[in-house]
Amino acid sequence: MLNRVVLVGRLTKDPELRYTPSGAAVATFTLAVNRTFTNQSGEREADFINCVTWRRQAENVANFLKKGSLAGVDGRLQTRNYENQQGQRVFVTEVQAESVQFLEPKNSGGSGSGGYNEGNSGGGQYFGGGQNDNPFGGNQNNQRRNQGNSFNDDPFANDGKPIDISDDDLPF
Repeated sequence: MLNRVVLVGRLTKDPELRYTPSGAAVATFTLAVNRTFTNQSGEREADFINCVTWRRQAENVANFLKKGSLAGVDGRLQTRNYENQQGQRVFVTEVQAESVQFLEPKNSGGSGSGGYNEGNSGGGQYFGGGQNDNPFGGNQNNQRRNQGNSFNDDPFANDGKPIDISDDDLPF
C-alpha cells in the first residue's frame, strides 16, 4: 500500500501550537496550494489543505512559519471522525506532515526567493534559489552570515554568457 502526499503552498494563517496532556507538541496549519489549471474565467483556483505535525517539528513550524509563508510538506493522508456537540458525526481528512520544509527565509515576509530548510533533524540550512549569484539564498543577510564563503567562485552561476562545452565533456 502507498499513502504519500507532497505539497508546496502558502500558509493561510499562523500555525496553531497546542500540547497534548502528555506534553507532546502538535501544530495545525492550512496550506493554500494553487491548481495547475485555470477556471473558465481564466483565474487560478487553490485547494486549502489542513496539515498536522507533531513534537519538535510542530514547535519549529510554530516558531518559523507565519501567514503567507511558503512551505513544502511531505507526509501521509489520514482520516478520522468524532462526534460534535450537536451529536453529529464529523469526518476530518488531513495531512500528517512528517517533514515540513521552510522554502523562504523567516524575515522575507512571503516574497523571498531563498530558502530555509527545516526537516525532522531540527537544524536548518540555506539553499539556492536566489535571483543573484548567492547560492545560499536571495538576500544580503545570508552573505553576512556566511562571510567565509566566496560567492563569486560558483562555477554554476548564471552570468548570462554562453557555456562552452566540448563534445568530449558530455557523458553520452
